[in-house]
Amino acid sequence: MDKLLLTPEEAATVLSIGRSKVYELIGDGRLASVRIDTSRRVPARALAEFVDRLQEQHETSRAG
Repeated sequence: MDKLLLTPEEAATVLSIGRSKVYELIGDGRLASVRIDTSRRVPARALAEFVDRLQEQHETSRAG
């Protein structure tokens, strides 16, 4: 079974960005996350949704 929740560090690896950028995206509300007690986790589906939004923005900007 694939992981449903990833640490911010794991999410950063999947997205090929830095850990601090993941926290920035979470803080800006651009990347969904959940808290389990004091731990922050990023739902795997949130990564796919984030990438989908990036692709849509790119396609919209290219259509001009």
